[in-house]
Amino acid sequence: MTELIRTIVTALVDHPDQVSVTKQETDDVVLYQLTTHPDDLGKVIGKQGRIAKAIRTVLFAAASHNEKRVQLEILE
Repeated sequence: MTELIRTIVTALVDHPDQVSVTKQETDDVVLYQLTTHPDDLGKVIGKQGRIAKAIRTVLFAAASHNEKRVQLEILE
């Protein structure tokens, strides 16, 4: 899942070498934290959050077979 997020985001940004994804797992939630170069933050979020919502939709679909909920947090 981490590689899926990294693959999607690196195609969108100008500084793909500064994309990092970390994973934190609890009993019922898997949280992925995405950090990018500050100039690329708007490209990942998109107008009115549309790109971020699309990325989250792909993650939810990919994790539908898991029992745990998946969350994506985009950090500055």
